[in-house]
Amino acid sequence: MAATYCDYVRGSGKETVHRHYHDNEYGFPIHDDNLLFARLVLEINQAGLSWDTILKKKDNFFRAFDNFEIAKVAKYTEKKKEKLMLDAGIIRNRLKIEATVHNANCLLAIQKEFGSFKNWLDANHPLTKEEWVKLFKKTFRFTGGEIVNEFLMSTGYLPGAHTADCPVYKKVAKQKPMWLYGKKK
Repeated sequence: MAATYCDYVRGSGKETVHRHYHDNEYGFPIHDDNLLFARLVLEINQAGLSWDTILKKKDNFFRAFDNFEIAKVAKYTEKKKEKLMLDAGIIRNRLKIEATVHNANCLLAIQKEFGSFKNWLDANHPLTKEEWVKLFKKTFRFTGGEIVNEFLMSTGYLPGAHTADCPVYKKVAKQKPMWLYGKKK
């Protein structure tokens, strides 16, 4: 059986960026659209890199991308994107930056139709991982299988963020993540 994130964090034995993320963020439901967008962007930026790199740059990402305010990011100009390409505090990948701006514009359309990104996610729940990936690929840029899976697990839409014997598992379950609900209401 493959090692889990819980095993990895337990094995680290010390306070790390992973421990904080595991104990306080990973798998916990997110209700704020800007924070959901932030998590999606961070997952996109992790592609091809270590999660450790992203966690260490997380504060820089929030600063560089205006705290992931969707409406602000959607209006980014070529000049702003060029400025981001020069920012060593984030991942300087043109495709990922372009995807972030594009996805912010997609989220504005989703918010207009569904009221919020969260409402859109809730309206589509439950789906299998494969169905989610298909929906995300149709809707957003730079959202392959692993990105979508980690985004949905990390925000409480798919199970698997924590093992049942992990002390954080019960804390997450008390917050009623969507994976607890198998059928649409």
